[in-house]
Amino acid sequence: MTSLLQSRTLSVSIDCPPHRVYAFVANPENLPRWAAGLCKSVSKSEAGWIVETPQGPMNLRFVEKNDLGVLDHYVSPAPGVEVYAPMRVLPNGPGSELLFTLFRLPGMSDEKFAEDAGLVTRDLEALKGMLDR
Repeated sequence: MTSLLQSRTLSVSIDCPPHRVYAFVANPENLPRWAAGLCKSVSKSEAGWIVETPQGPMNLRFVEKNDLGVLDHYVSPAPGVEVYAPMRVLPNGPGSELLFTLFRLPGMSDEKFAEDAGLVTRDLEALKGMLDR
């Protein structure tokens, strides 16, 4: 039996309607504008999207567009390896709450997990800065 992965859910309140936050985040071409921790650039390929990361190129795919605010995506750092990244945008009064769950991958050190959480937090704050009214 596989043990549960440690996780941490990070969130940011954004003064922007959920449908606008969703539309912006769901467009992979916007990733380099706000997710510098993951992406330097992005390009479309026959298989989907390729993001240039600090660790090299990775395949990226989002779940199908939906009306539920689900922005889950998968990053493939190596052939046959896919990392799940759950993400949601929820209504918060007239604005939005964006939630991102970070999983600690097997073998990941405490320091690396904390570093990844810091990068996600920085990216969420950058997104907030771009989309806040």
